Amino acid sequence: MGRKLKYAAAAIVAVAAGIYLNNTSLLATHAGGKPVLLAHRGMAQRFDERDLRNDTCTAARMLPPSHDYLENTIRSMRASFDRGADIVELDVHPTTDGEFAVFHDWTVDCRTDGQGVTREQPMARLKMLDIGYGYTADGGKTFPFRGKGIGLMPSLDEVLKTFPDRRLLINVKSRDPAEGEKLATVLNRLPAERRQLIMVYGGDEPIEAIRRLAPETRTISRATIKSCLVRYLGYGWTGIVPAACRNAIVLVPINYAPWLWGWPDRFLNRMAAANSAVFVLGPYQGGEFSTGVDDAEQFRRLPKNYSGGIWTNEIETIARLTGR
Repeated sequence: MGRKLKYAAAAIVAVAAGIYLNNTSLLATHAGGKPVLLAHRGMAQRFDERDLRNDTCTAARMLPPSHDYLENTIRSMRASFDRGADIVELDVHPTTDGEFAVFHDWTVDCRTDGQGVTREQPMARLKMLDIGYGYTADGGKTFPFRGKGIGLMPSLDEVLKTFPDRRLLINVKSRDPAEGEKLATVLNRLPAERRQLIMVYGGDEPIEAIRRLAPETRTISRATIKSCLVRYLGYGWTGIVPAACRNAIVLVPINYAPWLWGWPDRFLNRMAAANSAVFVLGPYQGGEFSTGVDDAEQFRRLPKNYSGGIWTNEIETIARLTGR
């Protein structure tokens, strides 16, 4: 009996050693280079992030502004790239005249002087709106950007033409599969080298349509990111990358990252081999809203010499911390 126990103990030790050796970053190749910085919505006005819901009017909760850039505008995107962003994230909605408007909200009521659902309007009408109209940091006493955002809502075509060689992450705001089909048509009209610089994330149904119709495009949806991370936590120690993590955008909350097998370098190498891009988010505490890595305290939680992606709402701050 004692000999059997010894054999069992030796087997357990051997398996544990094998798992360790297969997943330790100490033996993994370090990619080197600076982190890849993703500017969420470009240069944007910050807002009180407490108790947010999907329908919260964040423009009415603006913090005192430190700059005059408005999110999802050409000027905001250009400033983000100038300040060190490698990728800019933008939001889109289809319009009634066959274009895509670059705008975050489901309706225009919060930020603009217009009313109604964004996707139920033509691009020509959306172009007439003042997208700075609703921003206030003092409960409506003053509106510092009112009158300064007229005509600044761009179309996706404008963004693609303005930044022909820049990397973009497009957020599809709906769960409408037809929107995914329309966006896939736009992407498939682009040259192959241009498509390689574009990633898409959003609702499960439109993302599934894009995966089907534009399969080379890296994508992620709420369902697939959950599947990716849960399955990787379950059997990633084997070195097998789940299908949901392949050709994907892998979004990792910073408080979950240390639990991933092989974090950081072996994990990053496995995802790169699966043609996937990894971006660390701010801490996730449940609910519908995730923050970015937005200050020095959060940045210090990243591994030393981290070379993966960083999702941030404060591109100036994080670019400076990375030595840009």
